[in-house]
Amino acid sequence: MKNWWYYHKWYVVCGIILLVILCNVTGNALGLWHKAPDFQIAYIGKAALPQDTVSALEQSFAAAEWDFNGDGETIVRVNQYILGNQSKDAETAYYEYASGLTLVGDISGCESYFFLMDDPNHFQRDYQLLAAPDGGCPEETDYSAEGKAILWADCPALSGMGLGSYSTLLLGEEVTGDNQELLAPLYFGRRCFYTKKRPENFGDCKKLWEQLTKPAAPSKKKNGTNKERNG
Repeated sequence: MKNWWYYHKWYVVCGIILLVILCNVTGNALGLWHKAPDFQIAYIGKAALPQDTVSALEQSFAAAEWDFNGDGETIVRVNQYILGNQSKDAETAYYEYASGLTLVGDISGCESYFFLMDDPNHFQRDYQLLAAPDGGCPEETDYSAEGKAILWADCPALSGMGLGSYSTLLLGEEVTGDNQELLAPLYFGRRCFYTKKRPENFGDCKKLWEQLTKPAAPSKKKNGTNKERNG
C-alpha cells in the first residue's frame, strides 16, 4: 500500500479536487448551495433589463421583508427571458430559443408567480397564463391580456419604489437613466394555475399581489372656509 500510494497519491489528490469542483458546479446549477428565494418575478421582454435595474428591483422588494419561507431572510429573484425579437441573426435566434426553453421550465416548475412584461398581449397569446382579476384562469377562448395586467406606472406601490438609476453599456457606450422611467411602460401581472400544482408560497404571493395592486387611498382635501365656499 505504501508503494502504491507513493506512485499514485497525486492522481488521488487531483481526483478529489476534480470531484469537489464537479460537486460545486452541479450544486450551483441546481441551487443547492443557495437559499431559496421567497418569490420570483419573470421578466419577459424584447431587450434585457440592465443589471443595475434587476438588482434594484430585487433589493427593493426584499427590503419590504416578505419572508415567506421563514428562514429569517427575504430573497427575491428576477429571472430574465428575452423573447419576441424574431431576429434573423443565428446567434440571437439561438439565444431566444434557449431563453424560451428556460421560460417553459420556469412555468412548468411553478417558479415565478409574478410576470413583468413589455407586451402582455403577446405573452398571453403564446402562453395564456395571466390570471383574471379574481385570480382564476381565463376561459379557454380568452387570449386577451385586458384586465389581467397592470401598467407599472399606474400602480402606486410599484411606481413609488425608490429604485435609483442604472448604468449599462450599449453598443460599447455607457448609457445611464432612471430605473422608474425604464420600468414605467412595462406591465405587471400574476399567473394562474390550471392544475393543482402550485408554488409552496402561493397563498403569500396572492396576498402580496392584492397588497401591491391595491388602489391608493384618495387624498383628503381640507374644506374651504365659509367665505371661500360662498364666494
